[in-house]
Amino acid sequence: MTNIHIEVPDEEQYERLKDVKNKYGLTWRGMLVHAADDLDTPD
Repeated sequence: MTNIHIEVPDEEQYERLKDVKNKYGLTWRGMLVHAADDLDTPD
């Protein structure tokens, strides 16, 4: 297993990310995978 460590220095940014994660029932890994898929998908 490989680990990824991300620092979020801004508490508001962290709370926003956490709220989105919880809203969609995702894990942190799931949220990262969804972001990568969205960025990799042509418009």
